[in-house]
Amino acid sequence: MRPRDLKDFTSGLNDNQKLIPQIIFRDKDELSALVRLMIENGASEIDLNMGCPFPLQTGHGRGAATVANKDLAHDVAEIIANNPGITFSVKIRLGFSDADEWKNLIPELNKVEVSHIAVHPRVAKQQYGGQLILDSFKEILDQSKNPVVFNGEIHTPQDIDKVLNDFNGINGIMIGRGLLARPSLIKEYLSGKEWDKADRVEEMLKFHRLLLDYYSDTLCGDSQIISKIKPFWEYAEEEIGRKAWKAIKKASNMAKYNSAVALI
Repeated sequence: MRPRDLKDFTSGLNDNQKLIPQIIFRDKDELSALVRLMIENGASEIDLNMGCPFPLQTGHGRGAATVANKDLAHDVAEIIANNPGITFSVKIRLGFSDADEWKNLIPELNKVEVSHIAVHPRVAKQQYGGQLILDSFKEILDQSKNPVVFNGEIHTPQDIDKVLNDFNGINGIMIGRGLLARPSLIKEYLSGKEWDKADRVEEMLKFHRLLLDYYSDTLCGDSQIISKIKPFWEYAEEEIGRKAWKAIKKASNMAKYNSAVALI
């Protein structure tokens, strides 16, 4: 494991957070080694990534490419069973190219106890486009003996309500890109009121300022700071407007970056 990756888990910045490391693997040996390393570094919970759709991972047999591997499914269950002091969770897609590939995995996971199985109801080849395959999600929900969490295309408080209404018995909802695009989303849902865009953008800018101040204090030079802060806006085009979003993407120094943010 690269030292910089391990530092993400062991950093003192995590002291005020409940941090659960997620590991991605291609075979039993890699999984065993990473689980052991996490335990040695103090992990009590570990999330297994069997859902990543990116070709750089699936091309090496990791992420969503593992769902169809029957032998590996058995190995995963065995490693979970052999580490009773660790709480495991699993993140999956329906498969790599076939929406029925999960049927190799769920029966094995039913033999052990995990805190939850988070399901993104697409296959890897869809990446983040195309229709969610909700019938298959319902099948997993019905067949899994472990709690099931819904993941995918959650952008508004109404999306959360719809999933909860459509799928009785789910254990929760996982939000990824939707929360990066709209950092106020959880606050909005918990408050029971959807915020207008001005309030959402104000919340986003407050969050951005905290990050930018930290990077400015700890990094050296425009290049390092910009490379760290630009990804903050990756999914925010709809919220902040295309003009500001494009200007941020093009900014080559902090003066241009700050001018671009001011367009918001």
